[in-house]
Amino acid sequence: MRLIWIVTALAAVLVVLFVVSNTAPVALGLWPFDARIVLPLSVAVLAVAAIAFLFGAAIAWFACLPYRTRARRLGRSVEVLQAEVGTLKDRLAQAEARRPAPGRVSPSTELVAR
Repeated sequence: MRLIWIVTALAAVLVVLFVVSNTAPVALGLWPFDARIVLPLSVAVLAVAAIAFLFGAAIAWFACLPYRTRARRLGRSVEVLQAEVGTLKDRLAQAEARRPAPGRVSPSTELVAR
């Protein structure tokens, strides 16, 4: 856990150093349009990085969707099977309670023995 905090702090320091070091204005535009926006270089780079991160996260989320659906379905089937096991345990306990004690002969067994 301590390693995660160290890596996070190091990454934060690097981002702050990048922002402080790259304050030169940059004009950004998109080819078919004449509109231009002027931003500090660090803001432009970090904005592109954030958009790329969100795009990658969306791809990963959609890629895992079938696995999450299957896990949910299997979880429901596990609950059904656990309920069935509970029912079977109750039936077994009832059957064992009805069974005569060892050494004691039940009336049905006496009839068969004669």
